[in-house]
Amino acid sequence: MVDRVHPMPSPPHPASPPSPGKEEDAAAAAATETTPLHPAFHAPPVAPPGMYIVQIPKDQVLRVPPPDRARRYRALAGRPARQRRLRRACFGACGAVLLLLLAAAALVGAVYLVFRPRAPAFSVSSLSIRGLDAQSSSASALSPVLDLAVRADNGANGKVGVDYRGGGEVSVSYSGTRLAAGAWPAFRQPPRNVTALSATLSGAGVSFSDEQRKQLAAEQAARAVPLTVEARVPVRLLFGKVLRTWTVDVKATCRVTVDTLAGEAAAAGRGCRVKVRPFLWWWW
Repeated sequence: MVDRVHPMPSPPHPASPPSPGKEEDAAAAAATETTPLHPAFHAPPVAPPGMYIVQIPKDQVLRVPPPDRARRYRALAGRPARQRRLRRACFGACGAVLLLLLAAAALVGAVYLVFRPRAPAFSVSSLSIRGLDAQSSSASALSPVLDLAVRADNGANGKVGVDYRGGGEVSVSYSGTRLAAGAWPAFRQPPRNVTALSATLSGAGVSFSDEQRKQLAAEQAARAVPLTVEARVPVRLLFGKVLRTWTVDVKATCRVTVDTLAGEAAAAGRGCRVKVRPFLWWWW
């Protein structure tokens, strides 16, 4: 690019006074002279009223903080990067948990569709009672003994077995008073199987109030004594030969009515209700 050169008027010679003709030529030349293209390059900038301009040398670097504030500057400069890393880690963890939940839901759905698990059914077959009589209930505390026969039916499951673990308990109570308790036997029940099991229950220090004794005598005379049989058993489900669930506590509550409290009693069940804790078998 070629710079534009502006003509400058030559000063008059001091020895000779300007003639009238020369003065007119100088005035015409001054009138026709053009101004520079960028006057700001030649003159310092003029600040507007109320403001001032600070000129900084070109070799001064303003991006480097002073030594006494360098540590604080590095801490503030690195904070957004740490926040971004934390956000990425949080999103990654949430995504991983979501994927695990989706995989678990897909696995549970596939197992349910393949095996079609159902809850086993329970019923009280017979009940033999010794040491519990309404006529002698006004005496000291009683120690009844009960022989209980329970029927566990797993016929609704064609591919799922039930593993009854040790440590279970079964008890019999009357009107909120616990009569006897004993251990639930541990066994493994295959699919489409009905198992009859027996348990001996014993109690000690059983006593009734006057109102309970009167009610018990009246029900025994009517040959309809209501009892409650409760069983809490650790159970695992067996899906084929490899897949199995973790151990959960299953609680079964059966309402039965017996005709006598002495000897072998005929038990008429009114159904058993099964609950599981924690929530695992949603089909129950």
